[in-house]
Amino acid sequence: MKYSTYFSILLLVIFCSSCGTKNQDPNTLFSLEIQGNKKAVSNIDTLKFSVKSKKGDPIDAVTYTVNGEKTVANEIFQGSFDFSNTTLGDKVISAEIKSGDMRYRVSKSITVLSSITPIVYDYKILETYPHAINAYTQGLEFVGDVLYESTGQYGESSLRKTDYKTGRVEKNIALDRQYFAEGLTIIKDKLYQLTWRENMGFIYNLETLEKTATFAYNKSKQGWGLCNDGTSLYKSDGTSKIWKLNSETLAEESYIEMYTNTSKINNVNELEWINGAIYANIYTKPAIAIIDPTNGAVKGVINLKGLKKKVTQHNKLDVLNGIASKGEPNIIYVTGKNWDKLFKIEFFEKK
Repeated sequence: MKYSTYFSILLLVIFCSSCGTKNQDPNTLFSLEIQGNKKAVSNIDTLKFSVKSKKGDPIDAVTYTVNGEKTVANEIFQGSFDFSNTTLGDKVISAEIKSGDMRYRVSKSITVLSSITPIVYDYKILETYPHAINAYTQGLEFVGDVLYESTGQYGESSLRKTDYKTGRVEKNIALDRQYFAEGLTIIKDKLYQLTWRENMGFIYNLETLEKTATFAYNKSKQGWGLCNDGTSLYKSDGTSKIWKLNSETLAEESYIEMYTNTSKINNVNELEWINGAIYANIYTKPAIAIIDPTNGAVKGVINLKGLKKKVTQHNKLDVLNGIASKGEPNIIYVTGKNWDKLFKIEFFEKK
């Protein structure tokens, strides 16, 4: 009995030693080789990659995926991927390798950048209107000539209906003190408003401004800016991401990340949908980015440097924030947090 037990233990040790060899870290056995050792590619590039055996283990078959999307390897186990139909940002290239009766997976990350250099726009002020100096502006949107505004700060947050030409607040809905209001957008007869860290958004009847429903954030953890294309909502969360929301369920269905041809852009804030593009305030920056909603590429930047100096300077004065459009070509309405002016500006390509 003792001999039998010893023999069984010996067999188990031998077997487990063999298993340990087969199941060691795949990265010690194989490497994923990316063409030119690139860390980033343009979204018009096709990238090639392959696998290499570090210790002579056979490579019998390879399956490549890029962010879960399969791509076929050729007869010598090389793969390639066309990035022209992808969103921008960090992607994971993985290779599943069949070696004998074992399978291993090795991966590397690569960043997809925009292929275009953003156009820089200058501006001129066409008109100036009064704006409530106590309005910590978070969201701004026109319906005809009526301006709707969401303002922030705990204990001061509100939803406002405003005569933009006079600055007179026609209706003011105060939020409960535990909410810090953020961006807003309007689809048909519904107005949607975000809160910052409370993981909740509100839905109002546009005509009465009566609150009719709430919705929760699931994948995005904060609420910053909000806009819509007439069908879907787009929500920023203070990172580089802009989430696409189903307007019926308010579920976050997908996202894009905001990139130029050289880098990622963080702190995406207030949003406005204008002529098929997303216009975005970048928190603390005196500029508005124009974004391709299909992939996150920054197509242009409106440089609004100097605009803040044209409002009354006071100790609560804060950054540029708030973009609205009435459909006029190359014209937007902008303000800022605790600014006493709303500006109608025309933007044009900088010479």
